[in-house]
Amino acid sequence: MATGLETEVTCCFTGHRPDKLPWGTREEDPRCAALREQLSRHVEGLYRRGYRHFITGMARGADLLFAQAVLDLREKYGDLTLEAAVPCEGQADRWPAGERARYQAILDQCDYETLVQRRYDRGCMHRRDRYMVDRASAVLAVYSGSPGGTMYTLSYAMDRGLELIILDPEEL
Repeated sequence: MATGLETEVTCCFTGHRPDKLPWGTREEDPRCAALREQLSRHVEGLYRRGYRHFITGMARGADLLFAQAVLDLREKYGDLTLEAAVPCEGQADRWPAGERARYQAILDQCDYETLVQRRYDRGCMHRRDRYMVDRASAVLAVYSGSPGGTMYTLSYAMDRGLELIILDPEEL
């Protein structure tokens, strides 16, 4: 019996945090609105291709924008699921209050929550990224070419042969 969590119908997400996005935390910026629109369009396109399960790493910035796009689409099509791959307990504890509230509101709406490990250590974010890639056949990314966790995740996904869909925030 299909559970909807099969690799071939799963897409994970990776993307920049606010410090690497051209608009930073100013989500009222038209470029952020353009990214939201592109994320929505690509998530719906993946849905039409048969993808039903989406995984987000729940980081600040693009991860939460992606999660919201999936939740919005779930309102239209009830048969898709969102999984939060949380790298460690307390992921959002030191975030600004508004972002912590947003994180919790999204987490509360997820169909699945996977805690990759209990305590933070230097490798927990990469372990979270590998967890997501290992369970997917496609990756949707917001990536401008800069080094960091997004580049790591995309490299790992390329090595594993996943389909990559890359949106460059510098081109919005």
